[in-house]
Amino acid sequence: MTYHVKEMFYTLQGEGCRAGRASVFLRFTGCNLWSGLERDRENALCNFCDTDFVGTDGEGGGRFESPESLARAVRKIWQDAQRGAHDQGSVIPYVVCTGGEPLLQLDRPLITALHDEKFEIALETNGSIAAPDGIDWVCVSPKGEVPIVQLTGHELKLVYPQKNALPEKFEHLKFEYFLLQPMDGVDVKNNTNSAVQYCLSHPKWRLSLQTHKWLGIP
Repeated sequence: MTYHVKEMFYTLQGEGCRAGRASVFLRFTGCNLWSGLERDRENALCNFCDTDFVGTDGEGGGRFESPESLARAVRKIWQDAQRGAHDQGSVIPYVVCTGGEPLLQLDRPLITALHDEKFEIALETNGSIAAPDGIDWVCVSPKGEVPIVQLTGHELKLVYPQKNALPEKFEHLKFEYFLLQPMDGVDVKNNTNSAVQYCLSHPKWRLSLQTHKWLGIP
């Protein structure tokens, strides 16, 4: 299988339960809910996406002809970032597989290859495709009326508010953590206030913020 990668870079995880953790972000090209082209946004199954996942022209992006070659490229980014650092022997390398929709490409051979490079693997998915076994941290972010088939995981991170994806629709599912993340855009201030109030009155839910945007990092 040829893997199409939009970009790869070293940064801090910006949102969710693992915010602040040093990570290699592995962003795959493509999504099953939107083409990524602005002309198609209005009629997309998810029309509020804030990520560019079209093409392979981003930092570290490209086409990788084998799972091993992609895993080695991820490892090199991690190693290059650690040059000169002290006491890194006990730190587990961490890769966040995202998109677009990473499960269009993330498969068992790549999971094995990343584990062989000693990575802990995190997944950020819309939940419409079942995740393969072996992923260490599964984050599902439902989108609108799109049915989700990945009904278990570590965190369910719901962009809020969504008219057709209310929190109570998901809180019976088998996740360890339930998070509300204010929808970005022109109404982000009101959306944040609404999410705060919902979490205060429904303490099963925690607030997730996009701290990387505040910090100005990728």
